[in-house]
Amino acid sequence: MTPAHWPESPRKFLLDGPTGALEVAATGGRADPERIAVVCHPHPLHGGTMDNKVVTMLERTLGDLGVPTMRFNFRGVGASTGRFDEGHGEGEDLAAVVAQARAWVPGAALWLAGFSFGSYVSARMAAALDARLLVSVAPPVGRFAFRALARPPCPWIVLQGEVDEVVDPALVFDHFAGIEPAVTLLRFVDTGHFFHGKLVEMRTRLADVLREH
Repeated sequence: MTPAHWPESPRKFLLDGPTGALEVAATGGRADPERIAVVCHPHPLHGGTMDNKVVTMLERTLGDLGVPTMRFNFRGVGASTGRFDEGHGEGEDLAAVVAQARAWVPGAALWLAGFSFGSYVSARMAAALDARLLVSVAPPVGRFAFRALARPPCPWIVLQGEVDEVVDPALVFDHFAGIEPAVTLLRFVDTGHFFHGKLVEMRTRLADVLREH
C-alpha cells in the first residue's frame, strides 16, 4: 500500500505506475522540505536495480544534505511489473514516481539523479519534469541517444570515471565539453564504471558540489 505521506523512516512500498506496480524506496521524509530527489538505477537487463551500490550511495549523499529521497525499480525489475522499454516507458515510470513525490510535498524543488542507464532516463525527462538539478553518474554516451537530447535548463553535475570499462570515458568528456551552458564535470582517476573502491570519494566530492545548490 502506498503511504499517505512521505515516510519518516526508510520504507519500501508499491506505487501504481503506467504498467502496474512500481517498487519504491523512500527515506528522509520531513515536514515541508525545500527540495526532494528521485534516483534512477542502471540497466535493467544487466542486473541494474534500485539497490545498486552507486544508487544507494547517491541516496545517502542526498540524505546527508537533508534532501528526502526516493529510488525505485523500473518496470520488470524486482516487484515492479512490466517489460524493459529502451528508456521510453522507464521515463513514464520516473514521471509516476515524481508525481507521487510532488503529491506528498507540493512546491518542493525536484532534483533528479541517475547512474548509467538511469542517467539517460533522468536526463531525457529532466525538462519535462521541471527538474531544478540533475546529477548523472557514468552517463552512457554512445550507447543511448544523449546527443539527441536538448540540454535540460537546470544545473547539471556529471561524474565520470577515467577507466570506465562499460562507458567510453572519452565520448563522455567530449560530449559534455561541448554543451552550453557548461556542466559541472567531476572526473575520477583510476575509476571504473561501478566506482569500486571510489564510492566514499564519490560521496565526498558530490556532496561538496551539492552544498552550493
